[in-house]
Amino acid sequence: MDFQNDLPGSPPALPVLTVSELNRMARRALESALPLLWVGGEVSNFTRAASGHWYFSLKDANAQVRCVMFRGRNQFADFTPVNGDHVEIRALPSLYEARGEFQLGVEAVRRAGAGRLYEAFLKLKAKLDAEGLFDASKKRVLPRFPRCVGIVTSPRAAALHDVLTALARRMPGLPVILYPTPVQGTDAGAQIAAAIRTAGARRECDVLLVCRGGGSLEDLWAFNEEAVARAIAASPMPVVSGVGHETDFTLADFAADLRAPTPTAAAELASPARSELLLELGHLARQLGHHLARRQHAEMQRLDYLARRLVHPAEQLRRRQVDLEQLARRIGRGAQSRFTGEQLRLARLSQRLVTPRHVIQREHQRLDAWGMRSWRGIRGALGQRELTLARLASSLAHLNPEGVLARGYSIVQRENGAVVQDASTLKAGDSVGIRFHRGQARATVESTGDN
Repeated sequence: MDFQNDLPGSPPALPVLTVSELNRMARRALESALPLLWVGGEVSNFTRAASGHWYFSLKDANAQVRCVMFRGRNQFADFTPVNGDHVEIRALPSLYEARGEFQLGVEAVRRAGAGRLYEAFLKLKAKLDAEGLFDASKKRVLPRFPRCVGIVTSPRAAALHDVLTALARRMPGLPVILYPTPVQGTDAGAQIAAAIRTAGARRECDVLLVCRGGGSLEDLWAFNEEAVARAIAASPMPVVSGVGHETDFTLADFAADLRAPTPTAAAELASPARSELLLELGHLARQLGHHLARRQHAEMQRLDYLARRLVHPAEQLRRRQVDLEQLARRIGRGAQSRFTGEQLRLARLSQRLVTPRHVIQREHQRLDAWGMRSWRGIRGALGQRELTLARLASSLAHLNPEGVLARGYSIVQRENGAVVQDASTLKAGDSVGIRFHRGQARATVESTGDN
């Protein structure tokens, strides 16, 4: 930035901004002062750039403003505006710095009036939901094998062709009944509801498809009317709703027993696939064949087993006779063995039977044996004690001081009787006592030394 020279007595000069700095400051001021908001008007000067961005003006009777909607945003729009369309945009006011132009950065676009319709949609949805019309516990399961499918749509609608094509592909020959009705325009909602009630009153089909192709919120509004939602909820047969595209939701979707993202998907949900059924049938047929083969093989083996067991009555009598003779021989051998065993047992008992005199004699012998063992034990113990006593006496004799004195040694004692063990404790003139093996003597110390 450049600064003007201060004139004498003038206030400090303001900085001189570049155009880029000024536009940047203006853009920041706009974006901070004006929030994201909705603006309505007529589209003019619409241009789609090679980059995919949309450039157009939004005007009313007195003014206009430049708008830009970048490709990352406009790819989510439900339609492409054209000049003359009345739209409502959600945009952020800003400034294009390169040219200093005020513009709106568009985040979303919708047809004029769509906001009011959406508010009405939310209000009616909340009302019906509060009544329990959309309660999940009331939803019914579609029949797996419907005998007839009903379709509520316009005979000229592309959705009818899509549904019929899908049904013919999945289950050729499945009966279909069309309940024609307009799906767009004045009184379309009332006529759709009437067609649904007619199908319910006739009870000609097992499942009912309510279909329509995609479109704007205004195009699909007939399926957001209260009469249609209540007619679907009151239908005696399950209802599948296939209205619009995958991103479109209507009150008919919430009231139906099942919602399909497209009319084709509704037909696929309501009808079984013939190819899948044929595959399943073939699998079951193979399983049945394997089961019958195993059962037949098992029964043939059982028949062979029973045939082997089947014999002539005379042969059975002969076998019984042989079994009886074998039993008789076993009984005879068993009786003989039992008799022999009892004889041996009696002999053993007879051998164990003795007289009282024999008992007394045996006890005397046992008493003598105990006496001999006791005497030998006492003699052994006395001999052991004698040996121990002799060993202790010998040890005591070695420790007796008299034995040491007998070998020529003597004991020197002071006058108080204390034994002198160290000559250095004596001095010349001390009187000591000397004890010999036999007798004692008194002596006076003349001198002491180490040797």
